[in-house]
Amino acid sequence: MRATRTLLAAMVLGTAIGASQANAQCSGSAGTCNTTNTASVTVGALVKLDMSSVTTALTSPAVTDVESGLSLDNVGPTFTIKANRSWNLKVKSQNPTNFTYVGSDPGVTGVKPIGDLSWATTSGGSYSAITASDVTFAFGTSATNSTPAAAFFRTSWAGGFSAASNAPGTYSLPIIFTLTAP
Repeated sequence: MRATRTLLAAMVLGTAIGASQANAQCSGSAGTCNTTNTASVTVGALVKLDMSSVTTALTSPAVTDVESGLSLDNVGPTFTIKANRSWNLKVKSQNPTNFTYVGSDPGVTGVKPIGDLSWATTSGGSYSAITASDVTFAFGTSATNSTPAAAFFRTSWAGGFSAASNAPGTYSLPIIFTLTAP
């Protein structure tokens, strides 16, 4: 039984060695022999997104802001985009409908819609309301080693102190920026 196993193992090893030698064999009558080995690698779509800060402190409204229902502007993060092909930077809210609220007054619930926060790519530019769906924030039609982009935020405040979006507390909204090379 042991002899059969040894013989079988020797046959398998001999077959493997013979196959390896056959694949690398070459013969030549001039004292040289050339074989070719092709090295290859596949490079996929590569992207890198650097963001200057993971938080943005929005300006708290003053009495006159709430009385008048004003909007307040803030500078958001800046980005550096690197990609080896065309790319898209998308923006959306992680929350589906409202800011996350943590109240400081028992019995009061603040409800601030995500659309009360708008974004733009230039200060004083054209602002778009944040949604729960991906929206193009910036894009490039070719590869880039370092394309800059900046976010600017505008927070709208409802007029009147009794508005649920003006209740005392902390409102936060996770905003997702996604870079892809489609």
